[in-house]
Amino acid sequence: MKIKDFFEKHNEVAVAFSGGVDSAVLLLLAKRYANRVKAYYVKSQFQPEFELKDAVEIAKLLDAEIEVMSLDVLSDKTISNNPENRCYYCKRRIFSTICNKAKDDGFSTVIDGTNASDKADDRPGMKALSELGVYSPLRICAMTKSEIRAIAKESNLPVADKPSYACLATRIKTNTPITAETLEKTEKSENILSSLGFRNYRVRYNNGSAVLELGLNDFAVFYKKRKEVYSALSKLYDEVYLNLKEREDE
Repeated sequence: MKIKDFFEKHNEVAVAFSGGVDSAVLLLLAKRYANRVKAYYVKSQFQPEFELKDAVEIAKLLDAEIEVMSLDVLSDKTISNNPENRCYYCKRRIFSTICNKAKDDGFSTVIDGTNASDKADDRPGMKALSELGVYSPLRICAMTKSEIRAIAKESNLPVADKPSYACLATRIKTNTPITAETLEKTEKSENILSSLGFRNYRVRYNNGSAVLELGLNDFAVFYKKRKEVYSALSKLYDEVYLNLKEREDE
């Protein structure tokens, strides 16, 4: 199926919007081919502020209506206790919020930016999407990540080269309870790395310590700015460690 055909069949759509390149291209295509479109962004403790900023900016650029909804995911112990299937419960809460609001707004079709490069066995949240009847047009139409980035570049979307970004909760080991304080430290520390010129990174939380994961090119940045990194992050964590394995996208 071609993406245009999907939107001919589903011409009024609610877009679950994250501010990443996948959902940005999905919103672009929905605006191009569908008759009625609205984007929905759910702000929880798991999303950093820059994601909301990017989402609002992209929606404005595409002249798309966007609604931002707040959700306290930490109030749900099934999520904050951080079991292995936390992602399933979290996605279920987030997308239930979107689906309910979209229904109130008169939409019967909710779509998200999952694409053909995403492996279902690595993403337990996909089960929640299936249960709630959420469509993934990019996946249905066999559009890969590289194709999506190409469309974003051709369309001059500012997130065309934005790295893949998993929520802040993924920095915390399974079965380690998730707290607002830990999430705030994670966001602050990753903002520090960004300000120092790092591009592909994660700051993992491990029993009070930070473990840095870096992409290949960021190792050179680290060795130039090691003292600055340690000085800043040691104020937030008991210890700061570097994982020598090259980081792969999530």
